[in-house]
Amino acid sequence: MNQLPANLAPTEASPEWLNKADNVWQLTAATLVGLQSVPGLIILYGGGVKKKWAVNSAFMVLYAFACVLVCWVGWGYRMSFGDKMVPFLGKPMMAMGQAYLLDKGFSGSFPTATMVFFQFVFAAITLILIAGALLGRMNFFAWMLFVPLWLTFSYTLCAFSIWSPNGFLAKAGIIDYSGGYVIHLSSGVAGFTAAYWVGPRLTKDRERFPPNNIILMLAGAGLLWMGWTGFNGGDPYVASVDASLAVLNTHVCAATSLLMWLLLDLLFFGKPSVIGAVQGMITGLVCITPAAGVVQGWAPIIMGILSGFIPWFSMMVIHKKSELLQKVDDTMAVLHTHAIAGSLGGILTGLFAEPKLNRLFYGSPGKFVGLFYGFNTGQVQYGFRQMRLQLEGILFVVVLNIVSTSIICLLVQLIVPLRLSDEELEIGDDAVHGEEAYAIWQKDDTQEVFVGSPILNAEVNKVARTGGQVEMA
Repeated sequence: MNQLPANLAPTEASPEWLNKADNVWQLTAATLVGLQSVPGLIILYGGGVKKKWAVNSAFMVLYAFACVLVCWVGWGYRMSFGDKMVPFLGKPMMAMGQAYLLDKGFSGSFPTATMVFFQFVFAAITLILIAGALLGRMNFFAWMLFVPLWLTFSYTLCAFSIWSPNGFLAKAGIIDYSGGYVIHLSSGVAGFTAAYWVGPRLTKDRERFPPNNIILMLAGAGLLWMGWTGFNGGDPYVASVDASLAVLNTHVCAATSLLMWLLLDLLFFGKPSVIGAVQGMITGLVCITPAAGVVQGWAPIIMGILSGFIPWFSMMVIHKKSELLQKVDDTMAVLHTHAIAGSLGGILTGLFAEPKLNRLFYGSPGKFVGLFYGFNTGQVQYGFRQMRLQLEGILFVVVLNIVSTSIICLLVQLIVPLRLSDEELEIGDDAVHGEEAYAIWQKDDTQEVFVGSPILNAEVNKVARTGGQVEMA
């Protein structure tokens, strides 16, 4: 009997079921998704808001990332992917035991510890996307309460229902390759709902809210785009040909959508908008997410054109004519860039999902047939069934998030105000955190600067006020 090379032979640290290549790819993909949030959305939000809100917006991201991880290993992961308690929720148990974490994950050829981390970064970015709708006025203490509550009573229900092998929509055969429903539709609806309850920014901030650093915002957008390689490429749970296709489809759709949005801005406004291009990029990434590895290479072009047009139309035309949409202050327009684009992607998935690619992804022949291929192969009943499931999934996610987010906001409001006071809104970061993003000396010498040592801080700030010089020992 031939023996395996030492680097491939099973050991206690590398059991027979472990595929080293898959494990490496899964950890890499998870890290790429994590970088989308920290530092990606920290930079995008921090640069995309008014200067006085740069610190607060970035800190909302950092806090959510840390808080979600602690809750995730405490109870969130097993509520989302553990043993079934009810058809839409798992049992709340910890994911910290050594035997549990080192055992094989529920899918893939890598340990549960890898799966816990991979699924965590998806949960974290969902809360962070919600924050985009609330920037510039939400009470940070309310945000601190909102994050663990929403993760527990909204995200876990959605993830279990759609992604867990035991979830009722997963068993029915809904297709959500990498989170068009669980992440983007959820965050878009929840963000818009929370924005309704939190209330608007100051009127002058709503009317004029320029980014404080567009170059920094672009850097964050770039991290978001490149991080999507792990976002969609990691969801087959294997370093496969399907993962490669998902990555390529993702970037093709994003690029097409960006160009479409840019073209529309040029046609209707006469200027190529950088912020508009970023929005088009995001809608393309969101739209392809539920379909990434189950559609052929031509589909991302069509999906990119539609994701560049339909969210643009909903934002630039419908939004401006709707009193309800204008009433709700959605700072980063997550309703359009995530909810609308995510729903569009889910519907197009039901149309374009190709049977062979679904077989590669799900590992077995099933009834996953897009309507387009249903007509082409004589399986029309399966095609219509898939479209029905995709629409039912949208309805489920929308209702769940409107109800759960509203209840959570009302509960939080009983403890702390959801919105900062008008006085705090006038000042911004300095009133909320006692810190400012760009600490520079001003003509009136009233701006404090921070250079590290508390003692040196005091001396430097004293000099800043008096116009003297600092003596260094």
